Amino acid sequence: MNSEVNQGQSSSGKLTHFNEQGRARMVDISGKDVTVRTAVAVTKVTMNPETLEAIRQGRIGKGDVLAVAQIAGIQGAKKTSDWIPMCHPLALNGVDIRFHDNGVDELHIEATVKTEGKTGVEMEALTAASAAALTVYDMCKAMQKDMIIGPTMLQSKSGGKNGDFNR
Repeated sequence: MNSEVNQGQSSSGKLTHFNEQGRARMVDISGKDVTVRTAVAVTKVTMNPETLEAIRQGRIGKGDVLAVAQIAGIQGAKKTSDWIPMCHPLALNGVDIRFHDNGVDELHIEATVKTEGKTGVEMEALTAASAAALTVYDMCKAMQKDMIIGPTMLQSKSGGKNGDFNR
């Protein structure tokens, strides 16, 4: 069996998400070791200062924006394999969504996902951060349609054959 790494390449350098016919496949992870894996993804929503203040004061008509976005982020992490075709369904040990703002016009979102498994949780963390940001947009779009989401990025990951990554 070809030893496969998290970047979607085998030790021979071949992309592992394609079979010998060049067609997409889900990577076989049966030969990989179970390790504790953690990933942190971040994004931000840039908005008018009035919109951020309305979120802080609970004046958005649809409800508590951060509470709903937090639940959306957790659900997004749990459902990543339903959204991203080649992702493995994973049993997650924990998902945490944190918010802070710059005091003016940016809401920062950080998603941390943890599991014990044979494949990493980078996509789950990225999906969680994205789902939370999209929920903020959805709940605030009546007040402001030109909010900007992103950049969204992997901040760090630990565990697995390839070790740790820190931006």
